Amino acid sequence: MSPRIRGVLVPLGILALLYLFLVSIGMVGASFKLLGKDAAQRIFGFAGNPLAGLFIGILATSLVQSSSTTTSIVVGLVAGGMPVGTAIPIIMGANVGTSVTNTLVSLGHIGRTNEFQRAFAASTVHDFFNLMAVLILFPLQYFTNFLGFLAGGLAGLVTGGADVKFHSPIKVVVKPAVNLMVDLLGAPVGSHAVQAILVLSVAAVLLFIALKYITVLLKGVVMERASTFFERTVFRTPQLAFLVGIVLTVLVQSSSITTSLVVPLAGAGLLTLAQIYPYTLGANIGTTVTAILAALAVSDHFLAAVTVALSHFLFNCCGIAAITPIPFLRRLPMQLAEGLAAQAVRRRWVPVLYIAVVFFLTPLVLVYATR
Repeated sequence: MSPRIRGVLVPLGILALLYLFLVSIGMVGASFKLLGKDAAQRIFGFAGNPLAGLFIGILATSLVQSSSTTTSIVVGLVAGGMPVGTAIPIIMGANVGTSVTNTLVSLGHIGRTNEFQRAFAASTVHDFFNLMAVLILFPLQYFTNFLGFLAGGLAGLVTGGADVKFHSPIKVVVKPAVNLMVDLLGAPVGSHAVQAILVLSVAAVLLFIALKYITVLLKGVVMERASTFFERTVFRTPQLAFLVGIVLTVLVQSSSITTSLVVPLAGAGLLTLAQIYPYTLGANIGTTVTAILAALAVSDHFLAAVTVALSHFLFNCCGIAAITPIPFLRRLPMQLAEGLAAQAVRRRWVPVLYIAVVFFLTPLVLVYATR
């Protein structure tokens, strides 16, 4: 394919996938409206315990390996009636679950001891920072709902206090397609409950496809010469690394990609852990844009959807503000990552056990125990 044709088709493909993504978000909210208020409240009640919501967010995001997918679905659920207080702990859990991808990427270096030690430390520093942010901020959120208050106030400023029927150009374009899909999926069935399940299932598939291939196309556009760019430019200062982490993650709509990209560079010894650390914090901020974009597609409960989307952004900002100014806390994720990496090269079962326990077994057990 010639560069000129590719230059036309790729942007068109990205726009089409972006539209599909927005339609899928609208379908998630529509599916819960079909269930009726009582049925939806029973389902939301499963995650009504904040601890259960936190672990659901970790487990779900670890399974789909995309916080963008989880947070976008949660925004759609809020548009369908999920309370903001139920959604925020799931968002916090999604922030932890998304870091499993770059940790899995580091396992590709497991056959080369020194390389694996550097790569595993570079991947798990993201894990430890996110876990620390949850350990510090979740109790505060549990007792005070500070993220709900902050995000609600900011959402009120952004939207002018508009709530149920905010008419944005995005929703005007998206709503006819959402209604068409709901009608088509309702035609073969006579039950609203069955129709709701069909709509939600199709929405989940469309959302996954849209985000996956938006990421693939944008990765090809943005990341073609990223390795050289990173080595020469990005990591000259922590501040620059942080800013580029934000910008690249916004562009490719995936913190998993931007953080996974630097793991091989760390393994090769081209980057140090101290250079990578601020870049991963920037990726945490950049990935919150997807939920904000999803909130612009909802038809109902617009203010609540924006509040939840902004709570993701504020959670990451507050985590950085709580941890980085204090030298001991700022160094702790790097020290923990280096310590775990040292154990991983001596006992090759440690990284596999770590991934299984932190991202899958512990959340699964605790979801069951706290439901």
